[in-house]
Amino acid sequence: MKTTEISTDVLVIGGGTAGCYAAITLGRQSGLSVVVAEKADIRRSGCLAAGVNAINAYITEGHKPEDYAEYAKKDAGGIVRMDLLLTMSERLNKVTEDMEKLGLVILKDENGKYVSRGWRNIKINGENIKPILAKETSSQDKVTVLNHLNITDLLMENGRAAGAVGFSVREEEAFVIRAKAVLIATGGASGLYRPNNPGFSRHKMWYPPFNTGAGFAMGLRAGAEMTTFEMRFIALRCKDTIAPTGTIAQGVSAKQVNTRGEVYETKYGLATSERLYGTVTENREGRGPCYLRTEGISAETEQDLYKAYLNMAPSQTLKWMEGGQGPAESNVEIEGTEPYVVGGHTASGFWIDEKRATTIPGLYAAGDVAGGAPQKYVTGALVEGEIAAEAIKAYLESADLDKAGAESDPLVQQIRDIVDGYERALRKTGALYTADQVEEAMQKIMDQYAGGIGTDYCYTEAGLSEAEKRIRSLETLIPTLQAADTDELLRIAEVKERLLVCRTLIAHLAARKETRWHSFAENADHPEQDPAFEKYVNSKYENGEIQIIFRDLVTERRES
Repeated sequence: MKTTEISTDVLVIGGGTAGCYAAITLGRQSGLSVVVAEKADIRRSGCLAAGVNAINAYITEGHKPEDYAEYAKKDAGGIVRMDLLLTMSERLNKVTEDMEKLGLVILKDENGKYVSRGWRNIKINGENIKPILAKETSSQDKVTVLNHLNITDLLMENGRAAGAVGFSVREEEAFVIRAKAVLIATGGASGLYRPNNPGFSRHKMWYPPFNTGAGFAMGLRAGAEMTTFEMRFIALRCKDTIAPTGTIAQGVSAKQVNTRGEVYETKYGLATSERLYGTVTENREGRGPCYLRTEGISAETEQDLYKAYLNMAPSQTLKWMEGGQGPAESNVEIEGTEPYVVGGHTASGFWIDEKRATTIPGLYAAGDVAGGAPQKYVTGALVEGEIAAEAIKAYLESADLDKAGAESDPLVQQIRDIVDGYERALRKTGALYTADQVEEAMQKIMDQYAGGIGTDYCYTEAGLSEAEKRIRSLETLIPTLQAADTDELLRIAEVKERLLVCRTLIAHLAARKETRWHSFAENADHPEQDPAFEKYVNSKYENGEIQIIFRDLVTERRES
């Protein structure tokens, strides 16, 4: 392969919400050189690719940041980092106002105030939110965006992050990027479990199929500590289209009802996991299908729903149009998705401090890949990108990194080993399996033994043990896979990442011997909450094994 070497002050891996805003902040506040490595094209990549119709993390009039932090804590059963939630919540409105200045359309009433959708949400026209972010990122003088570049491995020098290695997904070219500091903003992990929609439609899911847990995997292999993977996220969504339900539930105050027309949501609780659990239980006990009750809404409200979904999930509006019945005439059927590992909605991800620094010096994490602060949504990811950028600037100003990026022997050997791995896959012939086949086998294992849709999200210790053995077996197939081009090399890298994330998730699920979050972590062997597990389940990957670490709860800010 052709190999291109680049040196920069800061490497941002992932050009999504957090990665873009970190690069923007560094561009505005420092003279540091920044490279943003993006697997797709920054203009339409990440969770905001298709747009969004609301800002779901905002401090509305009459509320304060502490209110939002408490809401997130309660929703997560107390297993959160209050220091991270508070530092995030304090900046939610600031980044919202900045996005409006950059061109984001925020709806306002006749008095010029933002139109709210509940006490912590405001309405926007956000179809173009990602292009807005991408344009501002690319306009910074010392920020370079490298599209179609898939990063696979961190470079480590003297125990700290010193850059990363990846390859172009369009041509046979490896990239070695040496950096004084690295920010991982790659997002969470989807595609671990068998999805609702099989075959051609298997990627019609809640979370982007391109988010493979790459950041988790490269952090694990480098020795970073992770937290709370067992707090999976399973979205309650419109059936088949997997479009968001919050737009209906909050936008028109639609109640969850079973096939008998009975409102069941209050019976199980209104936390995110409880809304899902109630739906699963009603279906299991023969009172499904379940719906959001929209019949009888006004024509004006129906039109608002059509427009709202065109801003973020057009397939739902198209389904209404094609079926000849809108939400005013027919209730909207709902179902759960497969489980995900995503720190934007739950507390799973890298173990970080208030500056969003990981346990590896010089390595930072922000957005969906960062743990401890659930309910981030768009603005929380922006905030974490900003906080990480400010911390990186301070780190580079104070650290003695004059020799960073020097061609030391350990670094050269690391690079050679990584690039040789790419070339072996590209040269290999006669492989018995494809990456897609390995991925399908992985999803079946996770679905059956680790609490997927097929078991109503329940799992047992015996099942997790079986899952772990079978996932390990699949990992042995990775070196045997072949790639005809770098697009197929990308598929191999992605399934390799997912398998390591699966093993970590299984270890976390097994370690928390309770059911703190129904459906999110439904442990059939331990069906009740246990006060002994009011703590974090953390882990590190050492010598090929997942080592579990328990840590006490952080209940307040520790830094000024």
